[in-house]
Amino acid sequence: MDHIYLDNAATTPMSDEVVATMMDQMQHDFGNASSVHAFGRKARAVLDDSRHVIANSIHAKDDEIVFTAGGTESNNTVWMQTATVRRDLGRRIITTAIEHESIMKTANWLAHNGYDVVYLPVNEEGSINLDDLKAALTDDTILVSIMTGNNEVGSTMPIHEIGELLQDHQAWFHTDAVQAYGLLDIDVNRDHIDLLSTSAHKINGPKQMGFLFRREGIDFPSFMKGGDQEDKRRAGTENIPAIAGFATAVTALTADEKAHRQAKYASFKQYVVDGLTKAGVDFEINGSLRPDNLQHVLNLWIKGVENDVTLTNLDLAGVAVSAGSACTAGSLDPSHVLVAMFGKDNPRVMQSIRLSFGRYTTTADLDSFINALTAMTQRLNASANEQEAN
Repeated sequence: MDHIYLDNAATTPMSDEVVATMMDQMQHDFGNASSVHAFGRKARAVLDDSRHVIANSIHAKDDEIVFTAGGTESNNTVWMQTATVRRDLGRRIITTAIEHESIMKTANWLAHNGYDVVYLPVNEEGSINLDDLKAALTDDTILVSIMTGNNEVGSTMPIHEIGELLQDHQAWFHTDAVQAYGLLDIDVNRDHIDLLSTSAHKINGPKQMGFLFRREGIDFPSFMKGGDQEDKRRAGTENIPAIAGFATAVTALTADEKAHRQAKYASFKQYVVDGLTKAGVDFEINGSLRPDNLQHVLNLWIKGVENDVTLTNLDLAGVAVSAGSACTAGSLDPSHVLVAMFGKDNPRVMQSIRLSFGRYTTTADLDSFINALTAMTQRLNASANEQEAN
């Protein structure tokens, strides 16, 4: 049985180019970038070159890039360190109700420790209203943290408008760009972004690798305690093979390639919607097909079928999708994103699945998904009709 992977929002397979780069680094350049001898200098050169490639990808300066273990560490660093160094300026932090768990759980911890965390609501398309942000913004707000694009429904936020709004305010502006990086054009200067988080494994790079953009002039101590690596901003010996692999993945994502992928994934979305409609599957889209959304994510309400039933049947058919964020896999709780969009009593929150496309997804993969889901719903409908007849 062929296995079909449609869970690229959870993670992506490393590309051949990334694997080759990392293998070369592991075999030939094992030096510590902090060492002053030739082996260390060679590793330092790889580190510096990779930092330059990655900084250019978001129009940042090289020394504004701090390598981390990924999105979770970057998000935690921003929230915890901002709360620590700016507590005398205020205790209010503004975010949204549909952020990643690495932010939601950090927000919850800070809320229980004297901070005023405001969760902006979203509409049924998964977007905030700027007027809600304006109303929540107070003189004692120290951080506004709003994701660029959502990992479960693909909705995007008005990042440029938020950056403009905060230009004359003391609050730092952070965005979790883990899902958007590699698909959308990100310019930290154009959009007045102060802090930004990414993760390499979402763009066919290695796991446990990412970066935190920290605008020049923003100062807080290293979240990781230890050595003076990353210009004293992140302790721990740099993972040169993973950093080089990350830079290789970024190099492949030219402006034309990002636009191409968005267009391809948009066509995939429509292909799935048309295929399921033609097959008579009873479903609705959670979110929208707006062209400015993240096109690699498609969230579907399969009416009347609990998501664990759908996931199990698809897995048995060799098709991998998810019921939401991979970070909550195994949880019986409903998706907090769908709850925020539709309410906790809406059947969608426990009857929805997410499929997400990637570099190696094909229309044949989509056909396998459509056929497997159609066969499942037909079996369930036949069983229900038989029970009613008896």
